[in-house]
Amino acid sequence: MRYAVLLEPVAEPGFEGVYYAYIPALDLTTHGVGVDGAMRAARELAEAWVAEKRGHGESVPVETTALFGHIELPDAVLAP
Repeated sequence: MRYAVLLEPVAEPGFEGVYYAYIPALDLTTHGVGVDGAMRAARELAEAWVAEKRGHGESVPVETTALFGHIELPDAVLAP
């Protein structure tokens, strides 16, 4: 199985170099140090989650397509 993973740097003091890893098809989020660490954490979490689902006879979502985009908001919308 193949799943898309969205990576985003953690923007909090003391977490420099740490990334969130979100797997949309499974609605799972984890984190790791660096991109490789976040991807490794995502893989480990997904493997455990799938094993748990299958162990209980539950179905596991299959991702067919993942699309990611960006939107831009004008500064006026963000002003207090």
